[in-house]
Amino acid sequence: MKHRLNTDKNDSAFTLVELLVVITILGILAALVLAVNSQAKAKALQIQCLNNVKQLGIALQEFRADYNCYPPFLDPSDHSENRYWKNALGYEMGIHTNTGYFPKGVWHCPAASRPSNSIWNLHNEVSYDDYGYNAYGLGSFAFTNSLGLSAYYWLASLPMPRVNESEVVAPSEMFSVGDAFFGAPSLIQDGANILGRASDSTVLSHGHSFVDLESTKRSYARHQGRANVVFCDGHVESPTLQFLFADTSDAALVRWNRDHQPHREKLAP
Repeated sequence: MKHRLNTDKNDSAFTLVELLVVITILGILAALVLAVNSQAKAKALQIQCLNNVKQLGIALQEFRADYNCYPPFLDPSDHSENRYWKNALGYEMGIHTNTGYFPKGVWHCPAASRPSNSIWNLHNEVSYDDYGYNAYGLGSFAFTNSLGLSAYYWLASLPMPRVNESEVVAPSEMFSVGDAFFGAPSLIQDGANILGRASDSTVLSHGHSFVDLESTKRSYARHQGRANVVFCDGHVESPTLQFLFADTSDAALVRWNRDHQPHREKLAP
């Protein structure tokens, strides 16, 4: 007896359960691909930012070699290209220093963006920068005897003394320029033209004139919880924001100060 083949067309069709399984698998694969692409894009932006910071570090090295000191944050009495740290580094690089609110070229971090809320849009007089200078060290905005690369917070039009290169005890362990974060354990202000660490109350009171409550969130999102910084000797690193602004070990604190001491007293409210 010959067997007849079953030609029922429904035998080759997907059941509802099988179709749902296929859709789920495709969804998982798509999510994995998107995650990989997102991570790759974030890494590429971080590398581009790291290269910018490296270039700023080279310019700082050239300035130090030319003048045997570090540029001030701002010296109102100086009417040369060395009046402001950005201008000083810009002249060393042979490029126009863009100090506007939308940084360009080497001054622009591709992973950063100026806040779009109404406060920032209505107040263009408030500067928003991508990179900052470790001008004042730990406990930033000290009016006298700062611990950073600028001896004093600028006052009126008095000549600002320069920090000599010999005053930086450990150049390979002191931050010089990096992502513009002025931070504390619980709050980070992005867009400041300094790189600094202080107490939460100091950051809150001396941050931007118009505090953006999303600044800490943006700071962590920029480089996935890290920041790009160049040290006084020219090498670059990407420490975590936790290390920069919350770690209270000597190893973390000394990196802000030119005398290579922790100065925990500077973190007092």
